[in-house]
Amino acid sequence: MRNLRIPAGIATLALVLAACGGDSGSPSGGQTIDEIGEGEGALNLVIWTGYAERGENDPTYDWVTPFEEETGCIVTTQDMSDSNNGVQLIQSGEYDGISASGDATTRLIASGLAAPINTDVFENYEAVFDSLKDLPHNTVDGVNYGVPHGRGANVLAWNTETITDAPTSWDVIWEHGADYAGDISIYDSSIFIADAALHLMTAQPDLGIEDPYQLTQEQFDAAIALLEDLDANDPLYWGSAADQIASFDSGDVTVGTTWQYQVNNITGATVESVLPEEGSTGWSDTWMMYSEAEHPNCMLMWMDHMMSADASAQATVWFGEAPTSEAACEAAEELSPGHCDTFHATDEAYFDRVHYWATPQEDCADDDDATTCVTQEDWVNAWTTLRGA
Repeated sequence: MRNLRIPAGIATLALVLAACGGDSGSPSGGQTIDEIGEGEGALNLVIWTGYAERGENDPTYDWVTPFEEETGCIVTTQDMSDSNNGVQLIQSGEYDGISASGDATTRLIASGLAAPINTDVFENYEAVFDSLKDLPHNTVDGVNYGVPHGRGANVLAWNTETITDAPTSWDVIWEHGADYAGDISIYDSSIFIADAALHLMTAQPDLGIEDPYQLTQEQFDAAIALLEDLDANDPLYWGSAADQIASFDSGDVTVGTTWQYQVNNITGATVESVLPEEGSTGWSDTWMMYSEAEHPNCMLMWMDHMMSADASAQATVWFGEAPTSEAACEAAEELSPGHCDTFHATDEAYFDRVHYWATPQEDCADDDDATTCVTQEDWVNAWTTLRGA
């Protein structure tokens, strides 16, 4: 992934937040925060499903209650269906922060919706793996706009009773999709266009796709054509993890693209998953604070909490992704032996095959002014047309 071109006025913002213990309680540019102030008693979050558990689904997994007891910050959450929805929710001004993927982070930074963060205020940041720090999707000119949550791959899942030979390629939903017409499960978001583009990197190398998120018009049109072929096989589009879990449980779907979270929570069918040989799309999520957060101290406390060994271990084992530190891996071992090996927490060669979600940009997110790429807005419009919405 490469740096987003951010307007100079945003890119040069100082690494600052208002002194959060001040009278206004709202962050603004101009002052470097040296310590986190007293909590405001509440915290409103936009999250991916499963990122803020309080033991209601499984008493073993509760990292919200200890946070509330320690800080006095009472947590309320709103699940987002995809990154587009998450950005819209933050734009409402009703939330203090978000667990943002790379196709949201750059938009939040460029629009001034994400507050710059001084990572020196966090006790747990130093322990975070160096490979998760200062990444292009949440850092601009050395300025951090959040802290890591975890990372993972979008994987291929299948019902082992129906598909007895384990697939190793995405071909099962693309070239061979007609074999499973009506039984394919597909993520209902414009970002799924990148999955088609990624497949074309191998299937049609003459297109010259190097980044599945930054596509010329010709490359984009080829991806849409592939998606139209897939749509003709009557796939079931899932908008929430719960929807897909229910579809696999009921036997309504046989194969599809998924998160490990769903595979972990399917109980009505025997389902396995794999990172196909072509690689995959995926995520490296960031906790970001809204630039006008009503409860900035509670948000900063939450960000530090989510980097702690226990919270990171619980959250990433529960969801099915790689934790953020060696200490978290040690804690995860008690919950799920071998978890960090299974999710490749320190395996950079594995994540070299994962293309983290990113925002499509007209300038192709590079310095080649001669090339123009299809924009985020065009992706959304094309997906809306495809879905007939």
